[in-house]
Amino acid sequence: MFNRQSYSAILITICVSFCACHATSDDDLKETQSPESNLTYLDSVIYGLVEGVTEFLPISSTGHLVIVSEFANLDGEEAKIALHAYLIVIQAGAILAVGLIYRKEIWSMVLGFLGMDPRGRRLGFNLILAFLPAALVGPFLDDLIEAYLFGLLPIAIALFAGALFMHWAESRKKRMEGQFPAKVGKSLDDLTWKSSFFIGFLQCFAMCPGTSRSMMTIVGGYLVGLDRSKAAEFSFLLGLITLTAAACYKSVTKWSLMSQHLALGPVLLGCLVAGISAALSVFWLVGYLNRHGLGLFVWYRILLSIVVLAFYFGL
Repeated sequence: MFNRQSYSAILITICVSFCACHATSDDDLKETQSPESNLTYLDSVIYGLVEGVTEFLPISSTGHLVIVSEFANLDGEEAKIALHAYLIVIQAGAILAVGLIYRKEIWSMVLGFLGMDPRGRRLGFNLILAFLPAALVGPFLDDLIEAYLFGLLPIAIALFAGALFMHWAESRKKRMEGQFPAKVGKSLDDLTWKSSFFIGFLQCFAMCPGTSRSMMTIVGGYLVGLDRSKAAEFSFLLGLITLTAAACYKSVTKWSLMSQHLALGPVLLGCLVAGISAALSVFWLVGYLNRHGLGLFVWYRILLSIVVLAFYFGL
């Protein structure tokens, strides 16, 4: 159930979104959307909803966005590259949502690095360690991933493989809960630097669209003994760092290309819609994992991979 702070976080996100949208008049929208834009306001709402709902669920937000983008009418290869870059930048909305929801933990880490909160310092240090593998590997693989893995077939394979991995991890956790409950009910305070780095190592595999950053980090939390809800919370907090870095990297490296093919108004609207839907998705997932585990997402990924393969092969 949502508490007062949870509702406050959602309301803040919605208010920010409303104010930003209301500040832009119809005339302004017409001016910002150039005739050459490959992104309409309806497109941006669809992308925002898909991103927000799927970003923190273990089903791959990037994979879903790429699947949706396959139906877009894009004028040229540069427009396609610009849209793929936007599919990363749109994560800014989800970042805002999680930042508001976990603002206490973020403030605790800030105080920790200032020497005033040992627990916050330890959590911040563990998150930085978990972020390092992706930070070191990501820039070198970015172009290769965009060139070869942003397609339906690689995504379908990643969805199916991830489902099998997630099923194994869930089954293992249930066995461990029955045999060694103390080893699989750890909190974030019990997390070691080795465990944090291991979760970050697994996160690197999520660079492949269809794999899911949330899935790899939640499963990583399972494997190092975190409680289900704590594994999800660590995944959310790690996402703040990882998604911010990815969105900033894409903004810097692909901004000129995006500005040529994507109008600013729809770009911002998509981010705002993503923030609202991501906030609701985060609250739902924590409660659901505690009650049911990852089983639903295993079957969803398998079914989606079959549908994508059927579409790819024209069945």
